[in-house]
Amino acid sequence: MKKENLKNHLRDLNSNMTQVIDTNKYIEFVRQTTSPASSDFNKLIERMQELDGEGVKLTHLLTFALGASAEMGEAVEIIKKCLFQGKPFNEDAKTWISKELGDVLYYIGQFCIAMDISFEEIMQINYEKLSARYPEGVFSVHRSENRKEGDI
Repeated sequence: MKKENLKNHLRDLNSNMTQVIDTNKYIEFVRQTTSPASSDFNKLIERMQELDGEGVKLTHLLTFALGASAEMGEAVEIIKKCLFQGKPFNEDAKTWISKELGDVLYYIGQFCIAMDISFEEIMQINYEKLSARYPEGVFSVHRSENRKEGDI
């Protein structure tokens, strides 16, 4: 980018960043785009009863969702400290991360109970998904960014 274009670009960025956001309008936007089960306790109870009727073990599912995300956050926090804050990436850090990942496995076990699925089935599903995405068995940026229909 030419020097003059860069200056204009930076000025435009600065101008955009100093625009005032109407927080009341934003909150109203959030209200309007929130699902009924997320905004109305009775709708949440109805949805939970529907899922319970379908055989989903909600207590285990919620334990998985909240627990796995919290424990993964703890593992990521250690990595962040090693990368950006000078904490040594040594055996202690490796052990600490491993303990947190062990906790993640515990919560994946909670998911297995909730959905009546085994660790092996989860691994098989993941293997099939990635094998379809990377049929040569090698990572590809193109295939990673340009997924076929149904490939999440």
